[in-house]
Amino acid sequence: MLSAGLPQGAVPKLERPGPLRDRVYEALLELITTRALRPGQHLVESELAGHLGVSRQPVREALQRLNTEGWVDLRPAQGAFVHEPTEEEADQLLAVRTLLEAEAARLAAANASRAGVAVLEELCAEGERAVAADDVDATVALNARFHAEVMELAGNAVLAELAAQVDRRVRWYHTPVARQRGMQSWIEHRELIAAIADRDEQRAKQLMCEHTEHTRTSYHQHRTS
Repeated sequence: MLSAGLPQGAVPKLERPGPLRDRVYEALLELITTRALRPGQHLVESELAGHLGVSRQPVREALQRLNTEGWVDLRPAQGAFVHEPTEEEADQLLAVRTLLEAEAARLAAANASRAGVAVLEELCAEGERAVAADDVDATVALNARFHAEVMELAGNAVLAELAAQVDRRVRWYHTPVARQRGMQSWIEHRELIAAIADRDEQRAKQLMCEHTEHTRTSYHQHRTS
């Protein structure tokens, strides 16, 4: 049941007015991304509508859109279910992520200012505190912010646009391994910051490649454990 699968207070009522179907879509996508709605979980329109404080129609429209984008599977005579990613899907996405982020790291090393490096250092410190507090949600969010900041420092708008298209799916794959990766992930971030600060483009690119590969390996280990 949906009511047993969501933490208390996890779903705020949606405010009106506004494009309600879009707001329902965003709310459901966030719940899927953070795995408050788990892969394989049955999504009952009436329960979702009750949690979100809306009618079933915008929920139905949102589920259809999420199905088109690959987040939800609509099964005849069974209903809607959160998509369960395959090993191949994970590999393809994380391989693309590596290409994009490795180039972003190289460009960040070429272009980053001292102020930009300082932002990375502060995000890293926040991430380390989140890991120490065993706050997985904060760890995942800060990891996404750190990588987004590297992308920002790269200064390539096209690269940033492409990365934004895979960002939510990266968060989806990262969430179940955030605790497993733990402080090691942030140690790798520290090494990357040092390479960017030193303007060592090739070192930054190599470190980002290794970092994203570690996440991919951890995800596959999690799936088979």
